[in-house]
Amino acid sequence: MNKVLVTGANGMLGQDLCPILQEFGYEVIKTDIDTMDITDLNSVKNKIMEEKPDFIIHCAAYTNVDKAEDDLENAILINKIGTENVAKVCEEINATLVYVSTDYVFDGEKTCGYMPDDEVSPLNNYGLTKLQGEQAVQKYCKKYYIVRTSWLYGIHGKNFVETMISLAEKNEIKVVKNQIGCPTWTVDLSKGIIKLLQENAEYGIYHVCGGGSTSWYGFAQKIFELANLKVNLIPCTTEEFSRPAKRPKCSIMCNNDICRNWEFALKDYMKLREETIK
Repeated sequence: MNKVLVTGANGMLGQDLCPILQEFGYEVIKTDIDTMDITDLNSVKNKIMEEKPDFIIHCAAYTNVDKAEDDLENAILINKIGTENVAKVCEEINATLVYVSTDYVFDGEKTCGYMPDDEVSPLNNYGLTKLQGEQAVQKYCKKYYIVRTSWLYGIHGKNFVETMISLAEKNEIKVVKNQIGCPTWTVDLSKGIIKLLQENAEYGIYHVCGGGSTSWYGFAQKIFELANLKVNLIPCTTEEFSRPAKRPKCSIMCNNDICRNWEFALKDYMKLREETIK
């Protein structure tokens, strides 16, 4: 049985990924800051050397996009230095590293869908530090999968779907219509990662995100449609909805059919959400 160590196991992705890995027959070692502080090389070395996993799936990250604009030091510490630490020790034990990255490594100027080898040019500190993490993986590891995903949502964490539903009773909701991307369910991302491992895919960079694309406004429309909620949804522009961190206008990524269409995934998520609430 292959052993997989997961960082950030208590996060939104980790809480879906770990049980799915177990369903696929992997032995899972869950770690989070209380059991392995990725910013401390000794902590990382002690835990990984003790467990000696075959794979490390590195989900732990600084993910607050707007806060990173004023908190670059901590974003670098977690997303760059933390990833360097994991990558270095991973290489020492000859394990395969899976690093979860983001569509925000792109500037959004391309409109036809980004390929894994397209030029990167992040617009914000979050994207910059996640790119630095990618570079650390490439520098220190021979066996790696860099898995870029986007617009992530899941049952175990704060996300756009839950935010929209929590706002449903407002008189009106303004949502940005001129940012386009690929919504991705944590369950589909988890299965996409496992697919790469089980198929012994060639090492490198992959886009593991929902198929197809939509705007945040289109995403919200579909959420409310599936939830059978009547909402006064108003489209607005990025300029009207000012945020500290600049976002790419179009971060569509070509996923090579690793994940299904985002609308099918959202439908299943909404069903699961309804069952969970009941």
